[in-house]
Formats: sequence, structure tokens, C-alpha cells
Amino acid sequence: MREFASLLIIPLAAFVVAPAHATEYLSVEQAQKALFPEAERFVLAPVLLTEEQRDAITDKAGVKQRWEKQDVWRAEKGGQLLGWFIVDNVVGKHEFITYAAALLPEGKVRGVEIMIFKETHGDQIREASWRKTLEGKTLADPFKLDKDVPNISGATLSCRNVMSGVKRLLVLQQLVLPSS
Repeated sequence: MREFASLLIIPLAAFVVAPAHATEYLSVEQAQKALFPEAERFVLAPVLLTEEQRDAITDKAGVKQRWEKQDVWRAEKGGQLLGWFIVDNVVGKHEFITYAAALLPEGKVRGVEIMIFKETHGDQIREASWRKTLEGKTLADPFKLDKDVPNISGATLSCRNVMSGVKRLLVLQQLVLPSS
């Protein structure tokens, strides 16, 4: 009887495990060129955050700054700062969404690119029309889904979490990145 039960469990387990799904759309270099095409160079300037800085970001953004290290590059042309290129991860429903945000020195979103999407649903956030709704956002904006940022049916968690991540990066910029 025990052998029969184990024979049943093995085939059933195959139906429980979901297939892995990950698509890399852009490398760091491709996302940099897409968001700052006029930049002559990108200078890696990773930010190491203290616990106090992470707490301040969490408090102001309303979403947790999980990592101590944030990958940041200065986008430059002629030695002048064009803005900040930041690679970040947020959880979609179960998996990470890796995206890049371009932030202007005055604290405004220049653009967002989805780099790696691992979820089985919700990749509609890659659509330029949705990403464009984040352009120009500042911390003065409400960052409310279905108010100033549209929701996409079937991609609600992806929309909400990328939107909240971008707001968190604006707070990080305000608190720790120089404006020149």
C-alpha cells in the first residue's frame, strides 16, 4: 500500500510545481542608453545606506527600503550630471521585477524601463503607454494607483509595486544623492 501511495504522489507533484518564467528584456547598458541616450558616460556610484537612512526612506516613501546597497550610476555629458540611473527590484506577485529608473537632478522621473520580468502574468507594465505615466512624477505627486497612475487589469501588483518602487527611489535621491 505504501508503494502505491508514493507512486501517486510523484505524478501529482509534477502538477503542483509551476514552470519557471523569466524574460530579460534589457541589460544595464541597454537600459542606460534607452533612458539617457545623450549620456557620454555612466559612472557607477553605488549607495550604501545606513539603517537610519533606510528607515527614513521607508517612512517618507511609505514602502520599505529593503537593501543596504542600491545600484546607482551618474549619467553624465561633458562632465555634467544629466541625472541618476538606478536599477531596482520589487516583488510582483511572487517574483522580482527588475527595472531601471532615470531620475533628473531636480527630483523628477525621466523614465522607467522594465529589465527582467519573472512573473507569469503582469508583464503589460512593459508597455510604453503605462511606463510613460510615471514620467515627470515628483514627490509632490500622489502616486496613487487608478488616480495618477493607471492600473492594468491582470497586472495590479506589478503596477502598484513598480509605482511604489519609483516613489521610493525619488525619496532615496532626495535624501542621499547630490543634485550636481
